[in-house]
Amino acid sequence: MATLKKKLTVRLHDTDAAGILFYANQFLYIHDVYEELLQLIGLPVASMLRDEPFILPIVHAESQYLKPLTVGDEITIAVQVAKIGETSFVLEYELLGVDGQSVGKAKTVHVAISKQTEKKIALPEKLQRALKTFQSAP
Repeated sequence: MATLKKKLTVRLHDTDAAGILFYANQFLYIHDVYEELLQLIGLPVASMLRDEPFILPIVHAESQYLKPLTVGDEITIAVQVAKIGETSFVLEYELLGVDGQSVGKAKTVHVAISKQTEKKIALPEKLQRALKTFQSAP
């Protein structure tokens, strides 16, 4: 089992008028990590959209904000595959401060959709295999 981790620094433009990370930007951060995960498993977003017969939209997203993040805070975002189903998969993210303490969490559910029919389909075998590399222990 592997965990993808990405480090970043909270920037001024990511914060609200109070100088705290604007809540929606936590989703921007985790989506950047999601795109890196797809790249790492051999399914870059651009080629998926262009070349694959399926897409993987997010059908559910949730987030917890455990500690305010302010300009200059350095964090690490870790992502693991929490569940692989027949037509969907779940990603769990944890945002960690420099001390290793959790400052936020998020979860996204992605469903495989046929571009042609716009209906749910089984997760492609190659995607299932690749996701298992990052699956958390049951």
